Amino acid sequence: MENNINLVELLEYIEPSFLDYQDWVNVGMALKYEGYTVQDWDDWSKRDANRYHAGECEKKWNTFSGSSSPITAGTIVKMAQDNGFKFHKEDVAFDWNSEIGNKDDLVVIDKGWIETSEFSIPQKWNPVEQLTTYLETLFEANENVGYVTRSWEKNGKYLPSKGLCDRTAGRLIQELSKCEGDICKVIGDYSEKAGAWIRFNPLDGKGIKNENVTDFRYALVESDVMDLGRQKAIIEELELPVACLVYSAGKSLHAIVKIEAYNYSEYRERVEYLYKVCEKNGLIIDKQNKNPSRLSRMPGIIRNGKKQYLLSTNIGKSSFEEWKEWIETINDDLPEPESIASIWDNLPELSPSLIDGVLRQGHKMLIAGPSKAGKSYALIEMCCAIAEGKKWLKWNCTKGRVLYVNLELDRASCFHRFKDVYTALNWNPDNINNIDIWNLRGKSAPMDKLAPKLIRRAVKKDYIAIIIDPIYKVITGDENSADQMAKFCNQFDKVCTELGCAVIYCHHHSKGAQGGKRSMDRASGSGVFARDPDALIDLIELELTEDVLKQQEDVLVCKTCYKWIKRFSKDNEVSQDDLCSARTMLELSAELLQSNTYKLMIEDIKKVKDENKSRTAWRIDGTLREFPKFEPINLWFDYPIHRIDDTNILKDLSAESDTHSWKSKSNKKNVKQRENKKTIETAYEVCKIDGDVTLKMIAEYMEKSEKTIRNYVNSSSDLYMKNNLNLEREIGKKREISLFPSREIGKKQGNFPFSLKS
Repeated sequence: MENNINLVELLEYIEPSFLDYQDWVNVGMALKYEGYTVQDWDDWSKRDANRYHAGECEKKWNTFSGSSSPITAGTIVKMAQDNGFKFHKEDVAFDWNSEIGNKDDLVVIDKGWIETSEFSIPQKWNPVEQLTTYLETLFEANENVGYVTRSWEKNGKYLPSKGLCDRTAGRLIQELSKCEGDICKVIGDYSEKAGAWIRFNPLDGKGIKNENVTDFRYALVESDVMDLGRQKAIIEELELPVACLVYSAGKSLHAIVKIEAYNYSEYRERVEYLYKVCEKNGLIIDKQNKNPSRLSRMPGIIRNGKKQYLLSTNIGKSSFEEWKEWIETINDDLPEPESIASIWDNLPELSPSLIDGVLRQGHKMLIAGPSKAGKSYALIEMCCAIAEGKKWLKWNCTKGRVLYVNLELDRASCFHRFKDVYTALNWNPDNINNIDIWNLRGKSAPMDKLAPKLIRRAVKKDYIAIIIDPIYKVITGDENSADQMAKFCNQFDKVCTELGCAVIYCHHHSKGAQGGKRSMDRASGSGVFARDPDALIDLIELELTEDVLKQQEDVLVCKTCYKWIKRFSKDNEVSQDDLCSARTMLELSAELLQSNTYKLMIEDIKKVKDENKSRTAWRIDGTLREFPKFEPINLWFDYPIHRIDDTNILKDLSAESDTHSWKSKSNKKNVKQRENKKTIETAYEVCKIDGDVTLKMIAEYMEKSEKTIRNYVNSSSDLYMKNNLNLEREIGKKREISLFPSREIGKKQGNFPFSLKS
């Protein structure tokens, strides 16, 4: 032949079992016309095991004597194209000088160059050891094993009966150890003409059908139409994840291949993939072996004078996932460049939104921030928002299923956090069935190993978002290496692509002050972290002043007072102006509430003040790839949730800065003095309502020592000590004279207490 076309390679795209008789004949005629041999036709025809008959191809081949309109290579090319074959360059017309260079991504070995692999059956063997090793390799001790020793004959062929499944692998192994080398004492007598069979997947002990399989662990790869040495060679070259390789004492090897499927549906998909790869690489297999309850040949048995022998265990790749990844990465699977002109008028649809104005489904998002920023709580809030179809912070979320991959918390703490967040948000758990949690604390693996496991578990769940918290637990390589981190981040792309869902993860800030940095420069490690995701959400802490904290405290005091007043249906006596003053609300509460009730309210106020002291303030900035940049968002981390600052009190606060230490200390000192002065003056005004203000009253109100209060007073230009006990205010040069004698803490005038303990 003067052309470079390999028609045998094109035959890989044509399944003979799908052709009618005439199309099968046409393939043979085309091969003969183009100079191929009858063996090429015969080898391909063997793939149709049900219809193949030895010698039929040669007999038919000899009748092809030529024609005025011959069947040529074009027939085979057309059949291959109809089944998915594409030329290497689609814009180049196919001619006899063209080379077909489109290699199938599932083909890993050259069938034309594969050499047979030799193996020999030992003369001396131990049947008990053979079967024991087989059972130990495939089964757990408590799993039921199905096997068949009785058979019946049909047309000279021995077929298995229903068999037994009442004993566990552990029991069988124990009995084999005591049988004194007589395997029949354990499994029963069998016909040496027929041999014996065994099921390679565990059963429930109630039956032998597919529904009785308890774990879809293995599949059978068997060929009856190929040389034994060639079968073994292809199995080895393909690196099939074989748990046990058994010689059937007939025409085939039985490879018990690790499938490790989650359910029957996944089992079917994986077996189809396995068989497809085997066939594309020249292993012509029996497709009737797909069922998980299928029988295979039992090792340690004599059949027609030959040994059903266990050749090897645990060869090839260690798992189906590892093997599949190897198969799919061994060849270049990159897409071809596309001309934008071809799709200009029919552009692909954009991925739907997941978080409005921030993130699309199928994209990636990073949340970065320092410790104690509540990043995990922010992610949990997001999970709940997506599950319920509600707002996360200020953005609407698409409702759907979400997976939270927990790498840090213990299982109980993680579940409790979700309930705490729901409670704090005051949301009803109407759609908590949309939230799955994968608890991996102490069990996490590097991301390149975790990604395939994650994909396998999530592929059937229809998640619209997967949240990984935190990523430092799964980082592979040096986080400061751009090259290594690029490879690491590619694992997130793989998850997004395979599952069609968003991947959201969090990472910590680098060391040092962050106020002077851009948001994308704050995340620890290589800049790849911040530049790789489609959306970056960055949290930075705000420096709270005493004024802001006191203002927030007053707001909380007002709210608490109003809550108690409203509880007793006296809120009609409260005006809008009253709600703006903590002092006024306390006075009203003292007037409107009973003494005991008032005391309970004061205790409630104490709790609110304590909670206020623990609050932190944060600013969210972001960098978005798909949407316009949003204005920074200020919020409180009010454990366990974040709340938007709708009062704008945080708007003018500065983020943690890089100010020189000496300057920072000096500024903090001046600010502290001003705040102390304002605080003590406010305390004075509150305590003065009931008469003389004592040093002790101010000290109790501010929860400070009397010595500290004296120092505050001495630094104030408005207050002075009178008789070393009472405090008075100077108004200009005149002194305000107290009209009331000093009273003990705890007594009251009217219905207002003298002491307001914080």
